[in-house]
Formats: sequence, C-alpha cells, structure tokens
Amino acid sequence: MVEKQTAKAASREEVKKAKKTKEKQQEKVKIRVRLIPIWLRVLLVLIFMVISTIVGVIVGYGVIGNGDPADALDKSTWQHIIDLVEKE
Repeated sequence: MVEKQTAKAASREEVKKAKKTKEKQQEKVKIRVRLIPIWLRVLLVLIFMVISTIVGVIVGYGVIGNGDPADALDKSTWQHIIDLVEKE
C-alpha cells in the first residue's frame, strides 16, 4: 500500500515536471504574429485623423456656422478666413 502511494506521488511529480518543461518549451517557441503590422496601424491612424479633421470642418462650417457644407472645402472660403484672422 505504501509502495503504491509513493509510486503515485512519484508519478505526480513526474507529471508536474513534464508539464513545466512543456510550458517552458512553449514559452520559448511562442511567437506573437501581429494581425496588422505596426506601420499599417500608424498609417491608418494618420488617415483617420485626416478624415476626422475634414468631417469636423464640414460639420463646423455647415451645421454650426449655418453655411453650405460644400463651401467648407473651397479655397476662397479659407482665404477669407485667413484674411479675417490676419486683419490688422
């Protein structure tokens, strides 16, 4: 009976050691593969920033400013705004 218990204890220890070695091997081999590369993430953030800025200008000029939203992107509109800001 005592021999069975010591055999079970020894086998449990062996199983634990085997699991630990497998985990260590998996940790060494485990390589993270990125779904979206970092350079693409940076590019997407820049694109979304430009899009959100354009949408903000259109909403600000067209909805809040009571102007025509299509006029928000005209060069003459921006020249008028610059002339107002630089007025002495």
